Amino acid sequence: MGDIVNWLNGYVWSSILVYSFLGLGLFYTIITRFVQVRYIKDMIKLTFSGGGSKAGVSSFQALTMSLGSRIGTGNVAGVATAIAFGGPGAVFWMWIAAVLGSATSFIETTLSQVYKRKINGKYRGGTPFYIENGLKSKSFAVISALLSLVVMSYLWPGVQANTVALTMDNAFGLSPAATGAVIIVLLGFIIFGGVKRIAKTAEVMVPFMAVGYILVCLIILGINYTLIPEVLSLIFTSAFNLNSTFGGLMGSAVAWGVQRGVYSNGAGIGSETFEAGAAEVSHPAKQGLVQAFSVYIDTLIIAPATAFMILITGMYDVKPEGMAPITEKLGNAEPSVYTQLAVESALPTFGISFMAISLFFFCFTTLLSYYYKAETNLAYLVGNSKKSAWMNHLLKITLLVATFYGSIRTADVVWAMGDLGMGMMAWINLSVILLLTKPALQVLKDYSAQKKANKDPIFKPAKLGIDGADFWEEKTQKPRDGSLAS
Repeated sequence: MGDIVNWLNGYVWSSILVYSFLGLGLFYTIITRFVQVRYIKDMIKLTFSGGGSKAGVSSFQALTMSLGSRIGTGNVAGVATAIAFGGPGAVFWMWIAAVLGSATSFIETTLSQVYKRKINGKYRGGTPFYIENGLKSKSFAVISALLSLVVMSYLWPGVQANTVALTMDNAFGLSPAATGAVIIVLLGFIIFGGVKRIAKTAEVMVPFMAVGYILVCLIILGINYTLIPEVLSLIFTSAFNLNSTFGGLMGSAVAWGVQRGVYSNGAGIGSETFEAGAAEVSHPAKQGLVQAFSVYIDTLIIAPATAFMILITGMYDVKPEGMAPITEKLGNAEPSVYTQLAVESALPTFGISFMAISLFFFCFTTLLSYYYKAETNLAYLVGNSKKSAWMNHLLKITLLVATFYGSIRTADVVWAMGDLGMGMMAWINLSVILLLTKPALQVLKDYSAQKKANKDPIFKPAKLGIDGADFWEEKTQKPRDGSLAS
């Protein structure tokens, strides 16, 4: 099975897809006049303003739910894998993917807000919704929803569980089966509690774990501060084939840097559009800016923390696919444990346990977000149908089984399956948002004009000539007393 998945990945993750992420990100950066730079102040302010409602979550909760997905295996094991297969230069291309991807993230999450709906009393949005309402293609939307449902409930959970199982075994000698059992018990308790419980859990756990992780990184950098210039030089020279040790790896550095960067921040895949659609805001661009900011937090803060800890301690190997190993000092150690080894080498006895516990929380919140995304796609497919209740229970059980199964599988098979799902989602989403560029830009232009007029932006799609934004049409037509109806 592993050979078949790898063969498929060779086609799905061709150089065309890798450069499409960079090309589309550059295109949106230019056409929006660097929206990810011009509105940084708004991004921060909007993140902490506004509250939720019975139907939707607050911007901050949507952000933490999304960050719960982004701050996980991609930031720890994903960064390590990029270095292992693409060399230190892959880190530079992860940064480039983040800066450009922030503009892409603004476009896709703004579209998610424009075309969201209320289903069973809750706001729902994401790729299938803007395919149906924006492109007017129900069949294509159903295909997208089915694919996302399979990826989120079956393919991706195994990646998170597998990483936790490896680190727990390495730190405490806990068997993968035992780790998997603990995860599914805790996960089941929360996901059977509904979306609000997921949002509340993410709101508390994500900031706590992110701050703790960054503090440990700062301590390690402080201990090795004299090596920081050397590490920066290593990253930049390796990124452009200027390093004698890692020369000739530029192609691999770009490919793995972009692929793992995208897996980490989700920009362009469509995976981060679902939380955005749940936010209670008065204008779609507001949540677009909040979600664009989350890309910065993920790939320009958390992921570099991992990269610097690995590189500054020298706890990594570089073994490009199809080439002889360039370094092999860690033997057969999986890239998933490079970060754990790095922290342990700098902070003996503390490091290995800290990373195991950190990864547990990182991956746990990611699993919560995967369930939410899967549930949103299921809600799209069944709507307000009477079948929705028992199908939701079936979805929960499927995700729990996939999580346990992933914890006892080998790492290479699990990652290959996750990559395949991500690549297929990306092909669909990148094509769709390119076709829906016009309405997204209209929304940004409207937001900018209202801000310039010192107004709190309120979205009225009919005024902009945007068709298919049924939720907003109904919302703006309702009578209101000085504020929008919920």
